[in-house]
Amino acid sequence: MRERRYPSDTTDAERALLEPMLPRPACTTPTGGHPEKWPRQEIVDGIRYLVDNGIKWRAMPADFPPWRTVYGFARRWAVAGVINVIRDRLRRSIRLAAGKTPRAASVIVDSQSVKASETVGKDTRGYDAGKQINGRKRHLICDHRGLVLMVMVTAADVTDRDAAKELLFRLALMHPEVAIIWADSAYAGKLVDWAKKYLDITIKTVRRPPDAKGFVVLPRRWVVERSWSWIMRARRHCRDHERLPEMSESLITWAAITWMTRRLTRRTARPTERRDAAPYYLAQAA
Repeated sequence: MRERRYPSDTTDAERALLEPMLPRPACTTPTGGHPEKWPRQEIVDGIRYLVDNGIKWRAMPADFPPWRTVYGFARRWAVAGVINVIRDRLRRSIRLAAGKTPRAASVIVDSQSVKASETVGKDTRGYDAGKQINGRKRHLICDHRGLVLMVMVTAADVTDRDAAKELLFRLALMHPEVAIIWADSAYAGKLVDWAKKYLDITIKTVRRPPDAKGFVVLPRRWVVERSWSWIMRARRHCRDHERLPEMSESLITWAAITWMTRRLTRRTARPTERRDAAPYYLAQAA
C-alpha cells in the first residue's frame, strides 16, 4: 500500500466507508479470475488526485498505478453504474444522519456552461450564445441539502428545456419519489406542462426580483449554486477535458463523492488525518 501523501488521498475512515461499495475483484468471485496487481483504494486515490488537481491522465504521478489502469477502472465503473450507486448510498447515509428521510421528494435543477479543451470533439460541443461559451453544458439535480442526485453533460448549444426532458425522464426512472422540482425561468413554459402530464412532476420556478440589482440570494436556487461551487473547487472541472460526455459526468460525480465521504467521516477521523485532508472539503461540506 502506497504512503498517503496528497490531500486528495482517502483517509482510513474513508477507505473503510468506500471499500464495501466497490465491486469485488474477479479473483474473489465464483467464476474466478487473475488476482489484481493494484489495490482498489490506490485506484480510487488516483482518480481523486486527477479530479482534485486537474492533471492529464497521462500525467498521473509515479506512485499511483499506471494511468491506463486508473482510467480503465474509472471508465468501467462509470459504464457499470458503480459510481452512481456509491453516490446514492452516501447521499442516503448523510440524510439519515441528519434525521431526514433517505429519499428526497423535492429537488433543485440547474445548468452550467463551461469551456471545452481541444480534446473535446465538435460532435459533443457547441456554442452557448447566452453565456458566449464554446464548450459543454452540465445539468445538475440536487436535494435541499445540496447532495447530488443526477448529472448530465450535453453540448453547450442544447437549451435547458430540451436537455431537461431527457434529464427529468432519467430522474423519474431512478427516483420515482420526486414530485417537485425547483428551477429558474429557463425551465418555464411548455416544459412545465410536459413534466406534469408525462412524468407527474411539478416544476416550480423561482424568478429573480425585477427590481433587484447585483447579486441576490434566491430561495431554493441558492442550494444548487452552492453545490456547483463545491464541484468547481475540484480543478478538473474548471474546464471540460474529456472526449466522452459520460466520463465528464462520472468525474463530476467523483467530486461529489469526495466531499460526501469527507462529510461522513470528518468526525471519526484521527486528528492527523483531519489536518492532512484538504481544508476546503471539510469547510464546504459543513
